[in-house]
Amino acid sequence: MNETSTLLVTVTGHDRPGISARLLSTLSVFPVTIVDLEQVVLAGRLVLGAVLGVDERVAPGVSRRRVFEEVRGALDKTAIDLDMEVGYGEGGGRVNAFGPGHLHVTVLADPLRPGALGAITSCVARAGANIDRIERLSSYPVTSVEMEISGGDADQLRAELAMEASTQGVDVAVQQSGLHRRGKHLIVMDVDSTLIQGEVIELLAAHAGCADEVARVTEEAMRGELDFEESLRRRVALLNGLDASAIGKVCEEIQLTPGARTLVRTLKRLGYEFGIVSGGFTQITDVLVERLGLDYAAANTLEVVDGKLTGELVGPVIDRKGKATTLERFAAEAGVPLEQTVAVGDGANDLDMLQVAGLGVAFNAKPVVRQQADTSVNVPYLDTIAFILGITREEIEAADLHAQAETL
Repeated sequence: MNETSTLLVTVTGHDRPGISARLLSTLSVFPVTIVDLEQVVLAGRLVLGAVLGVDERVAPGVSRRRVFEEVRGALDKTAIDLDMEVGYGEGGGRVNAFGPGHLHVTVLADPLRPGALGAITSCVARAGANIDRIERLSSYPVTSVEMEISGGDADQLRAELAMEASTQGVDVAVQQSGLHRRGKHLIVMDVDSTLIQGEVIELLAAHAGCADEVARVTEEAMRGELDFEESLRRRVALLNGLDASAIGKVCEEIQLTPGARTLVRTLKRLGYEFGIVSGGFTQITDVLVERLGLDYAAANTLEVVDGKLTGELVGPVIDRKGKATTLERFAAEAGVPLEQTVAVGDGANDLDMLQVAGLGVAFNAKPVVRQQADTSVNVPYLDTIAFILGITREEIEAADLHAQAETL
């Protein structure tokens, strides 16, 4: 009669201090090893799973079946004492969490409904993959869960999940597992309508009394009638003669996107480098760098002569291609490989940057950007990007407490 090589033990019940210690203490008198171990607490209920093997170095030639029978008897008694439920099965070896074909799939929604999550998990099954673990990352400001996936066809899985996510009205990010996920990272973010709400040039135009004219040029560019540089130069020309003091007023009017401060603070605390690159203006990005403690910034510069805007720019224009080049430069300066960079943007002008980065995130973006980016976020909270990176709400709150303590 063949003997099973491992034993799966599952223990469930009301969580309280000392449960895990008592169970592991019960096992300590037997010649067993822990092959795999997982424990979660959900709504006050503990679920502990362990895969046990027999340590033949301690007990050579011992019958595995006999050892496992003795283990089961001891755990049954302990479970009764603890008012817990215990179950058994044949264990399997742990899937290599960083092996080929292993992915992290993050699902975000507000609210996250069972039907939507069920459709996503069905996609995983159709791709021939297996869900090894599901973990909640946040319940605020959105609900997000992360699944560890092994096996299956990664390309098929990405394609099917993207389609299903659109159908279900949820956001899904698919990323390769590996040690790089824990390494040093650089995040580079667009400014207008991403890090901040609205467009700076429209705020300046309002002060110059040419908001309608600027809006018309913007619409032409969106229809593809103008390229970015021509559009920008035509709009900036309309600001000719505006008093430079208006720039300071616009800086006061700028509103950060909800969650922006939290995202920057959290990622900086976790060792990320943080940069911004904008088709807007250095007069604004310099203020944001100081206000948020950013590491890198690049933007266009408005020419100012005798205290007034001339309607011209100083130096070359940072356009779609320039944003991608800037990300590469920031990465080189930070010593971060491109595969460990994250780019975030909302417009077609950001597409090259999103595609060059290791992970490109479309944030409340135009449809063409959502289709071409690695993943998209369609809720109005910038800190939800942290969940895509595997950071939990609890870690974000810890960063907030840390920041508050530093100000005391």
